[in-house]
Amino acid sequence: MTTTTHDVLQSVVLITGISGSGKSVALKWLEDAGYACVDNLPVQLLQDFIAGARDSDAPRVAVAIDARSQGDLSQLPDIITAQRTMGTQIRVVFLDANDITLIQRYSESRRQHPLAKAITKTGQTPTLRDCIALERDMLDRLRTQEHVIDTSGLTPGQLRDWMRDFVAVDRPNLILTLESFAFRQGAARDADLVFDVRCLPNPHYDPELRPLTGNDEPVARWLSGFDDVKQMIDDIEAFTRKWLPRYTQDTRSYLTLAVGCTGGQHRSVYVIEELAKRFADMPNLLVRHRQQPGLKRTKGT
Repeated sequence: MTTTTHDVLQSVVLITGISGSGKSVALKWLEDAGYACVDNLPVQLLQDFIAGARDSDAPRVAVAIDARSQGDLSQLPDIITAQRTMGTQIRVVFLDANDITLIQRYSESRRQHPLAKAITKTGQTPTLRDCIALERDMLDRLRTQEHVIDTSGLTPGQLRDWMRDFVAVDRPNLILTLESFAFRQGAARDADLVFDVRCLPNPHYDPELRPLTGNDEPVARWLSGFDDVKQMIDDIEAFTRKWLPRYTQDTRSYLTLAVGCTGGQHRSVYVIEELAKRFADMPNLLVRHRQQPGLKRTKGT
């Protein structure tokens, strides 16, 4: 069968999110992965850009749109919805980070926030915290609809790995992400569902188990010996399976389930790994360990 120019375009990845959250790292990885990339595209040009990409020789394109971009950001969700209705395979990654991380990154880079020139009602230039709050408000609708990655505490290497996993999965099925994290580092900002397993027995207090992770056999065997641990996993699975169809009916494309313990090393990792086995039937399953970057599996493998 002859391929027409309309069939050339296979994938569009849109990078957006809060300034300072790592969009340049994500876009650079996409460029290295063979995507034709455009940074800081005006909002009103997105539809023309996608239309032009269909007539080009680039099967995969990526674009970054954020507070730097000209145009009304509030129109972006409707443009994305319209493109998907037309059959465009467009994936959106919303990068976020907590305020402390963002302020630290701006302090280290000494760059000015793109909204810093905005004037408040008092006629004074807003502070960095004001700019971050304003940007969050501008992008809130998009954040609640798309796939969120909280880059707080992530290394550039971790972000590149998570981007690789995200673009590799098949659509249009809902993407279920299972993520472990440490409460002492703060609650997961990218999670839709959060479960706290700090009430479970803690391997940290066993000197032989302390340096290991929940993915190591001795820790897994130790935790599996407690009825409370099994009951917790059963309950999380039952809750998720009960409500997952509702999230799907709500036309959601992404759902992130996060499990946290104190240090993100033993209990949360073990619970996530066990949940990954139980949800291995999901067409699109991602597994992340925020405090254990070396532990990474995709599609339940």
